Amino acid sequence: MRIINNSIQARGIKNAVVTIGTFDGVHLGHQAIFKEMRRLAQEVGGETVVVTFHPHPRQVLSIGTEQLRFICSQEEKLQKFEEYGIDNVVIIPFTKEFAGTPSDEFIKSYIIDRLHPAVIVVGYDHHFGKNRMGDFEMLSSLSQQYGFRTVQVEAQYIHQVAVSSTKIRNFLWAGNVKAANELLGYPYSVTGTVVLGNQIGRTLGFPTANLDIPDEYLMINNPGVYACQTDIDGKVYNAMANTGFRPTIGDRAAGDFIIEVNIFDFEGDLYGKTLKVWFIDRIRDEEKFSGLEALKAQLQQDREKAKIILSSK
Repeated sequence: MRIINNSIQARGIKNAVVTIGTFDGVHLGHQAIFKEMRRLAQEVGGETVVVTFHPHPRQVLSIGTEQLRFICSQEEKLQKFEEYGIDNVVIIPFTKEFAGTPSDEFIKSYIIDRLHPAVIVVGYDHHFGKNRMGDFEMLSSLSQQYGFRTVQVEAQYIHQVAVSSTKIRNFLWAGNVKAANELLGYPYSVTGTVVLGNQIGRTLGFPTANLDIPDEYLMINNPGVYACQTDIDGKVYNAMANTGFRPTIGDRAAGDFIIEVNIFDFEGDLYGKTLKVWFIDRIRDEEKFSGLEALKAQLQQDREKAKIILSSK
């Protein structure tokens, strides 16, 4: 996959089949767009091109920054693009000045003049340009003027729910990782650096890897216990994670949210390493127990539940 850090550098792309967007999560709706793009590229003898933006527009425009969270990082997004068969990714630097570009000028200057698209493919609710005024109707009008085809991909539904990044964020925010995963089409994950904890879990027989995760990628904000999986040196391990404030231990300051992962059948030093953890399903809410022995007994039950969940995965 070719990564182009500004569309002005995009040269030599043959019969470009283009889509445009931020694609947070690269969920089933996005995947349907990519599938249609691959089909069209084969039909016209061309290449697929994703045009996206960095930083995310909301980061630049300060829209709702008090709850600014993303399903995946830029690096993870690019990995998903490649996984789903995209040939080229054009990353347009997003600035406040760029945000003022009118919709028709954006399509003319950044897409038509630089990429010479054979086809532009968008989702059912796609908007673009200044104040998101551009839509499929505008694209269709421009296509007649500049000689490219337009294709709109219909909404994808799971259990009668239209797939969208907003719905996935809401599910994750509520701790409903199973529903979020169904809309994503793969397990939601977090990636963080393993940092030193207080090692109380080790004394209980449940040693944990404590993850330091950038706030903007910490979507699971509902305290609880989850069945998980993680990859260590190429081997996948089953695990369970606690997210929250550890009320039984009582060593966390107000608002100090943590993710700690107990990895089954693993012994070794992970401090300082980067760990990726996939969340499979929620086991229970976080609770305050009468003491460490009661907590240990509950953790034993949690581990058995996690093993049952993960055995059917």
